[in-house]
Amino acid sequence: MSISINWKDLTPALFLEQYWQKQPLLIKGAFKHFDDPIDANELAGLAMEEFIESRIVSNKNQHWDVAHGPFEDYSKYGSKEWTLLVQAVNNWFAGVDELIKPFHFIPNWRIDDVMVSFSTPGGGVGPHLDQYDVFIVQGEGKRHWKVGLPDSSLQQVLPHEDLKQVSPFAPLIDEITEPGDLLYIPPNHPHEGVAIENSLNYSIGFQAPNPQELLSALADFAVDKDLFTNRFDDRQRQVTEQNGILAEHDIDALINTIQESLSDRKLMADFLGKHLTSVHHSMNLMVPVTPMTSEFIEDVLKAGESLYPVLGIKATYINSPKNKMLFINGEGFTVVEETENLALAFSNKHTLTYDMLKSSFLCLKNKQLLTSVINMGFWCFEQ
Repeated sequence: MSISINWKDLTPALFLEQYWQKQPLLIKGAFKHFDDPIDANELAGLAMEEFIESRIVSNKNQHWDVAHGPFEDYSKYGSKEWTLLVQAVNNWFAGVDELIKPFHFIPNWRIDDVMVSFSTPGGGVGPHLDQYDVFIVQGEGKRHWKVGLPDSSLQQVLPHEDLKQVSPFAPLIDEITEPGDLLYIPPNHPHEGVAIENSLNYSIGFQAPNPQELLSALADFAVDKDLFTNRFDDRQRQVTEQNGILAEHDIDALINTIQESLSDRKLMADFLGKHLTSVHHSMNLMVPVTPMTSEFIEDVLKAGESLYPVLGIKATYINSPKNKMLFINGEGFTVVEETENLALAFSNKHTLTYDMLKSSFLCLKNKQLLTSVINMGFWCFEQ
């Protein structure tokens, strides 16, 4: 399977200019000779695990139902009109994680996870809206997709307490997808996919936090770090003639108190780096039973082994002149000039060999960064 996209008349730059968060796009044959990196039985097995987030959406005789995993038996669902959806499958299957690579023209911090769905004929989740960007790769089978444009007249439909749908919409895209086809759906575009035959779909989702989510997370961060404890400065108070009024100048002063706290770029970068790389789904961190020393790591690499990023980790690097920080799974690491190349390798989730790290073993700070990342279970010698 090729991990590069056949963009036809487009390029990544043109795609971002013309389609990204603007309009949906279907690229037929985007991945030539597509081979599924997981099969339906493996996906069903994953959904049997307690620590995996999964659900089955069914629509029998126009009656919608939603069941949440783990699942022990699928026989009761029959051979049609149901869909199994499993979150963060890229945390467990290397081939699924590889599907993220074609989208590296978008920064790592935007990518959430790869959800995989298996649908029987007639299976789907109904017409609905998502609040994030998603690329959907068609695997095995065929699926009928309809995608429309944002429409404020659409009504919300709740056929089940765990299922939000919308009223019928006019499709801009009305096509059947086959293995290797790629569908892009921007936020707030109504869409519906219905399986024609047993089919697999891979949804590469992108996180797009709204202000409410960011402010809520920032409040938790501030409490944990005991931040923003400075009180309202009232030293310029003048006599008031109407003590029951919250005056405009007081509102301005209170807003300024908040804005001054948010203007600390180093603090905000620390918060954003940790928040945006936090992992919300279970994963298999490879924490060594006994902490590894840099000498041991060097010897193993010299023997020909490589260091691999654990599946599903999230990493990003903030490279501002006054604040260089590496973040992996919500953990922050200070970066200095000597460790910048290693930090970049980590942020790009590179596989590391001795030839790549040879010079790092000559620098104490690089050795400290390397051993810290390995002993936290983010990189390991097992692929």
